[in-house]
Amino acid sequence: MAKAALIISALMAVSTLMIAERASAQTRVVSGQLGVLGEWELTATVTKQTDAGGRLWSGPLSLKHIGFCGVDGPEQKTGEVRLEIPDPVSGSPAEATATLLIDGTACTFKGRLADGYDGAMACPDRPNVPMILMVQ
Repeated sequence: MAKAALIISALMAVSTLMIAERASAQTRVVSGQLGVLGEWELTATVTKQTDAGGRLWSGPLSLKHIGFCGVDGPEQKTGEVRLEIPDPVSGSPAEATATLLIDGTACTFKGRLADGYDGAMACPDRPNVPMILMVQ
């Protein structure tokens, strides 16, 4: 009887740890820079979306102009990011794609993994700008 109680207790502890680990893995912090001089700082917290491949993440984003600022302080913008990256469990994610919705405009990003995801952001009617994303 004591053995059964010990086994049940151990199984409950393991399942609690697995649930906690799964819950913490459901969100990630995204940071980065964009612009020719890296003058925009990007921050976002993304949540894993229902997808069998574990690739889709989305959440609110914030952009802050960290270059020379105007009299009223740095310009800031908010929006949404939809990020697609391979699940780290399946191997090293080599490429990321993202859609950034900023001021009603959808911009796209595609980057290869280096120190972060290094690539370019493309917006309608504007030249592409360099961008790097780090996903934690």
